[in-house]
This record gives sequence, C-alpha cells and structure tokens, in this order.
Amino acid sequence: MPNPDVKREPTILQTIIPISLLIGLLACSVYLFGADSSYGPNQIALILAAGMGIIIGIRNGFTWKELEAGIVHSISLSMGAILILLVVGSLIGTWILSGIVPTMIYYGLIILSPTFFYPLAAIICAIVALATGSSWTTASTIGIALIGIATALQLNLAITAGAIISGSYFGDKLSPLSDTTNLAPAIAGTDLITHIRHMLWTTLPSMAIAIILYLIIGLFTIKSGELVQLKPFLDAINGSFNVHWYLLIPPALVILMVIKKMPALPALLIGALLGGLFAVFFQQEAILKYVADADLNRPVALLKGVWMAMFTEYRSETGHAALDELLSRGGMSSMLNTIWLIVSAMMFGGVMEKTGILTRIANIVLGFANSTGKLVLSTLATCAGINVIAGDQYISIVIPGRMYRAEFEKRRLHPKNLSRCLEDSGTLTSPLIPWNTCGAFMAAALGVPTYLYLPFAFLNLLNPPISIFYGFTGFSMDKIKDSDVAEESEDLQAA
Repeated sequence: MPNPDVKREPTILQTIIPISLLIGLLACSVYLFGADSSYGPNQIALILAAGMGIIIGIRNGFTWKELEAGIVHSISLSMGAILILLVVGSLIGTWILSGIVPTMIYYGLIILSPTFFYPLAAIICAIVALATGSSWTTASTIGIALIGIATALQLNLAITAGAIISGSYFGDKLSPLSDTTNLAPAIAGTDLITHIRHMLWTTLPSMAIAIILYLIIGLFTIKSGELVQLKPFLDAINGSFNVHWYLLIPPALVILMVIKKMPALPALLIGALLGGLFAVFFQQEAILKYVADADLNRPVALLKGVWMAMFTEYRSETGHAALDELLSRGGMSSMLNTIWLIVSAMMFGGVMEKTGILTRIANIVLGFANSTGKLVLSTLATCAGINVIAGDQYISIVIPGRMYRAEFEKRRLHPKNLSRCLEDSGTLTSPLIPWNTCGAFMAAALGVPTYLYLPFAFLNLLNPPISIFYGFTGFSMDKIKDSDVAEESEDLQAA
C-alpha cells in the first residue's frame, strides 16, 4: 500500500538503518547508564535515530520543512498526554500534602492482607478502570495508594506495579468509556458492543491467569502467619497528618466525574485543586512545616504551600525513612523528564511515519501473512512495533487498522477480529515500552521503572499470545456472514 505523501519509497536498507541505530543506541544507553537510562540517555538515542531518519528523508526528496511538519504533527498528538502528565504531577503533590494519599495508605494497611494483596490490587484497579474507562486515572489515584500500601507491607513494588497495570488495562480495555475501546472498532469497521463482547474471549482468560499468578506469588513469597510490623508506619502517618475518612472524598469525586464522562484532564485538575483546598482546611500544620517560612503570616503561608505542592516536589519529613521516600514526590516539575522522553519518542515516530518507513515495514510484514494465524500475528506484531517506534498507542491502533482492514475483509474475517487484535497488542503493549506515552506515564505515576514492572504485567504479556493462539486455531475467529453484508448494505442505503 503506497503512501501518497512519500516522495520516494524508502529502500529496505533505508528502512533498517534508523531502526537498527535506535536499537543499538538504546542498548548502549542501558549498558552505560542502567536504571538512569530513561533520564536523558534514551532521549538522546531517540533524537539521534530521528536525525538519521531525517537524512534518509532528505535523500528521498523531502524538504526540511515537510519533515519538520511531520515531527510537529506527531508531537501534537501527544499534547493531551503531556497536559495530563502535568496535572497528575500537581494532583500527586496536593493529595500528599492534604493527607489524601496517606489516608488511603492508612486504611489500606488496616484492610488489605499481605498474602492476597497482589490479586486484590489487580481486581480493585480493574473495577475502578472499568467504571472510569481510564487506566491513567486509575493508576494515578488508586495505584499511588496501592504502591504506598505495598511499601508499608514490605512487598515487592515491581509486582505491585505489574498488578496495578494489569488491572487498570483490563478495565480500560473493556470499558465503553475508554477512548481506545471506542477508537479500535471505529478504525476496524465494527460497533462498540460487538467489539467489547469479542474481546472477552482473549481478555477474560488473560486476566484469570494473571490473578492466579498473583495469588501464587503471594502465597509463596509471604510466609503463613508472617506479621509485618506496621505500627511505626501507621504512627508516622498519624503523627504528620490528620487522618479522616472524609479525606477520601476528592478521589471519590474524581472517579465519579470520569464515570459521568467528564474528560480526564479537567477531572484530574479539579481533583488537584480539591486536594489543595482540603490541605488548607485539614492539614494546616503540615503545610506550615512544608513551607518553613516564619516571616509569612498564616494565610499567605498556606497559599504558598499549596502552590508549591502543585509545581514542585513535596518533601516529607515524618522521621520514618520508608514513608518519607514514598511521600517525597509530586509537582508538575517531577513530570518534566517524562515529557522530555515522550517528545523525543514522538519526534522519532513522526520522522518514521512521514518518510514512509512505517508503511514500508507494515507492507513487508503483510507479505508474510499468508494464513489467518499469520495475519493475526502480523497485525499484533505491527501494533507492538509501532508502539516501540512511534511511542504512542493511538498511532499503534490507527495505522495497523487502516493497513490491515482491507486484508481482513478480503479474507472474509469479521471486522471485530481486527478490532480485537488492535487492542490485544496496540493497547496492551503500550505500557511495556519505557519511551511510549503510556509506559512513561505509568513509570512516572507509580514511581517504578518500566523494565522492573514489565515481567509482572501478566495481563499485558499474556493477552497477545492468547490472541495469536486463537488466530492459528481459528477459535473465535468469526467470518463475515451474508446477513452481515446485507445489513451493511441496508445501512448504507438508509444513510
């Protein structure tokens, strides 16, 4: 499928060079900088690889202005995610300052059992994400509290983050309120309800296996009857914050607003402002200690404290080392490195799309798909590959959806098969890529690097192989019926 915007189609060698360069640079970045590779080195790798793509584009007849326009367009697609990241930074800051996060942690420690914590974390996040349609909102609200509880219970934070992401993406994937759940069927040519029902075949088994795995991990890593000494942790929270049930009102309101279909950005911004308001009313001593400026009168100091929490990291000084490390975070400034990573990734993705390299890769993959199983495998691989190359889950759904739709129709495979594939890979592999908007967001919100939680995001890892298995066995791969064609023709005539 030729790209009409491409001046000259890239050769195989030109397709391989920038991707190989990126892989090589990222490997060097991890080798040289280890866990700090996402704090600058990966960004440089993405920009240098984009530079190679630009050289190839100019060699093939593009002007710098045209390539620049492609980069700007690609970055513009991530602006929604960038704005949400900034607001989430403020929300984390004000929710810690107001005692909302400490209160959620406090009650969670009392209620949740260490042995069953991992499966319960996945189930809780699944329910919230199903109700809100947003994995990001779930991770940045309930997820933060669960990370805090896991810290106090001395549980593995990587496994906890994996369980949070598995549950969040289960709910996001099946919720009619989710943007990707609406986008996939629209691109594939089917309706929302049919799409959700068809996804149950792959998503429910994946989630069931994930919960069993989390349960097994809990049973075998937490000794029977083992007691975690929580009193110092609980005392530290009580000593620094006023803990009350009504501090849970802002999270409940944010979830309610999203359920009522308010967009995530204004809902989270309102949540951040509510956090600041609750801090002024219920945590005045904590604010004054945070500001530490005796020259300011009380009202001005309170205003300054809330303002600080929204733009810079909140510094916890409870005297409990683990709690201070957990609560010293937040503010818009804490998200700037993540935004740098996203912009760099979208720059590379924009160059790859504008020069036709992405299209060339997809066409090569399509030539391999001479059976239903291989077509499904090719679709899933293309979605995952674009998540790696372009760094955005929406692009990983839209481009493969456009490219493979005709092939699915040609083989009389129902469009719901394509829409399911788009979500089984495009949606679910996105948080597993450190420089993808979703991977960068999850790592920043939960405070756990992507490479640490990746092995434990069981739903995200299991769903694509199950989808591939169905493709090769033909199980649930429904064909287009004559009645479907007739109904579609009637709908077109009516339109």
